[in-house]
Amino acid sequence: MTGHSLNRRPGIKDVAASAGVSIKTVSRVVNAEEAVHPETRARVIQAIQTLGYVPNTAARSLKSGTNGSIGIVIDSLADPFFAALVSAIETRALAEGLSVLVASSNLDSDREREQLLSLVAGHQVAGVIFAPVADEHPYLDPFRTTTPVVAVDRSRAGFDCVVVDDRGATALAVQQLVELGHERIAFFDRDERFSTIHRRLDGYLDVLRDAGLPYDPELVSSTVDGSLDYLSEAQRLLGLERPATAFFASNAKAAIGLTTALHRIHRQNTAMIAFGDFAFADVLRPGVSCIDQDPFLIGNAAIERLLALREGPKNDPREWIVPTALLLRGSGEIPAPPDATSHAHISTTEGQLA
Repeated sequence: MTGHSLNRRPGIKDVAASAGVSIKTVSRVVNAEEAVHPETRARVIQAIQTLGYVPNTAARSLKSGTNGSIGIVIDSLADPFFAALVSAIETRALAEGLSVLVASSNLDSDREREQLLSLVAGHQVAGVIFAPVADEHPYLDPFRTTTPVVAVDRSRAGFDCVVVDDRGATALAVQQLVELGHERIAFFDRDERFSTIHRRLDGYLDVLRDAGLPYDPELVSSTVDGSLDYLSEAQRLLGLERPATAFFASNAKAAIGLTTALHRIHRQNTAMIAFGDFAFADVLRPGVSCIDQDPFLIGNAAIERLLALREGPKNDPREWIVPTALLLRGSGEIPAPPDATSHAHISTTEGQLA
């Protein structure tokens, strides 16, 4: 019989029995040791989740000293935004006497689950800040009473979330280009994996609609796996029969790729605004204008909320919106070329992208 009806708090023996492994194996999983077969690890994690097992915090913190740590799970440290976000969180955490454990999800929901459970069940962190990938995270429920969790960049129901107004900030940037006479504005890098990008596309469409400009799908660079060839795509957009005269780069990584491409083909005088800042954007000529999605403001707001959740009552989760600013450095002030043709309506429906 495999069912469990426990009036007491489940212990490590219960997890071992449920998973069909030894207590030592459960201990290795809880302590995030490498020497466990992936299938066995998954079985133990499933048993932990099903039983609602929470390791003995006091005993483990005395042994390992990791109770003063917070966990961070982000997409990838290769992303300039998330690298800066981790740096901001770490700086503030150290000032509070907390160390930081960083893991990446690589935008994989299974890997996200493994990393989060390793942090809360294995390392017994004092709290978690994460950029959510999956739509739901029910496996965290057994730990929510002891381990506060804050989501960043992307909102998720049931969690305190620290985000920016992606739609409104994008609209501000695209409106700037429209006011300079641009009618052929490219939306550069519509990565299907991110809800933030979908909201930014909505902001782009809002401005086109309000300005009476037609939506042309040829001006939207789409990818489903983040593998956009920035140079080829920039050349395609500039080589259209009615070419793009301005670019909105949807994220910092795309902005770096686009900037590099425009300089390589000697088109750096092309108008562009990026969502997110990046290193040396202000020293290029022209400087790259951007929506300043300040990772230090976001990181500090996230850890502030995490500390509040540790100390205070657990109120209903809410969304915290960090302000952004449009930084004009040169590339966002380049007007449309005088020979840009006036728009003609294109028979395409916006519903395709809504």
